[in-house]
Amino acid sequence: MKSIYLSAAFLLAMQTVSHAQPIDSYTARLSSTDHFNSNGQRLDSAAAIIRQDRANYYVYGDRDAEDHGDSFFRSKENRARLESMLNRGRFTPGARRAIINGTPLIHIDIYEDYIEVEVESD
Repeated sequence: MKSIYLSAAFLLAMQTVSHAQPIDSYTARLSSTDHFNSNGQRLDSAAAIIRQDRANYYVYGDRDAEDHGDSFFRSKENRARLESMLNRGRFTPGARRAIINGTPLIHIDIYEDYIEVEVESD
């Protein structure tokens, strides 16, 4: 009987997690300027490139035509959390390669503790 209750609780928890709603979302073009930090050094991780895109958008006013704002990464503290949030989120190896090696249009869903990245086009 105890195992039935535990199984039911587990299934309920899984349904709750799978139906989580993003707290914010945005779309951005990761242009060549997003691939370099403010010192001109080439960035070699997808997380660093996405973070630089948000810094370019909010701090430096360097926005691509397809960039959209978000309320979450407007904060420097939240931008600092981006890499750890990405490590807990969903991000395919193909998306990583597209971001590191190209200038894709991406869509990001932001949740409390993680982000999900999808490449919309190259």
